[in-house]
Amino acid sequence: MSEYVFTQFFERDDDLKFDFHCHTRNGSLDAKVDIVEYANLLREQGFGGMMVTDHNSYNGYRAWRRYAERTGGFEDFTVLKGIEYDTLDAGHILVVMPDDVRLKLLEIRGLPVRMLIKVVHGYGGILGPAHPYGAKFLSAMCSERLRRDETLIHEFDFVETFNTCELVQSNEKARKLAEQYGKVCFGGSDSHRAEYIGMGYTEIRHPVTCCNDLIRLVKAHEIAGCGGTERKPKERTAAVQAMLGAAWKVYNRGLAVAKAHARTTGLRALGLQSPAHGL
Repeated sequence: MSEYVFTQFFERDDDLKFDFHCHTRNGSLDAKVDIVEYANLLREQGFGGMMVTDHNSYNGYRAWRRYAERTGGFEDFTVLKGIEYDTLDAGHILVVMPDDVRLKLLEIRGLPVRMLIKVVHGYGGILGPAHPYGAKFLSAMCSERLRRDETLIHEFDFVETFNTCELVQSNEKARKLAEQYGKVCFGGSDSHRAEYIGMGYTEIRHPVTCCNDLIRLVKAHEIAGCGGTERKPKERTAAVQAMLGAAWKVYNRGLAVAKAHARTTGLRALGLQSPAHGL
């Protein structure tokens, strides 16, 4: 199944493995695995936890909470609440908020990255680019926004430096970016299907039982490292890649326009102004 292996740091026997990039069918339209099945598969592989990062939705995590309230969840396995946010101008950004913060705005795609940073940091959260050198239309460091102003990287709290879905070269560039700017490294499988679950991980040497724990460790630069196995890449021609990029741009901006009113209302509720361009 896999030809590419990349391990960023040496493992210790007492390190806990978390998958920090997980998609569930409960919250992501393109995912196939139920949150309970996902958690169980990771647990069977020796993981200590996961972070649910569905696309612009906390529904996967909500499904887990309902399950945990009924059954007590899984012993010695932590499920954290995250989100993969679709920005207007900088691709996909992973966001982690404090446990007592609930912002509906983060489930409304289309904020420009600067406004997203302002909102997340204003409420004590952390954020960083997912697969920063992946597909051009999904990745921060391939966006026009970051090419015009690469200093925006200073505003991120971490960088996803290992993603199972990316090429070895893309993950290597992400690692070098994190080293250059002194950023914490995250790793995850970005799995939408059962066969890829567990192929990416982040190592943690301190207990993490909630998002507040993770935020504290990231701010203290106390994440041990990350690594995993890249899956075999899909063969796509340049023409197909260009077509996918164009289609995604239209789709992303179209949804951003469609949700402009809800997003503006959400910003006003937080005492913030909507961006000047109305999106």
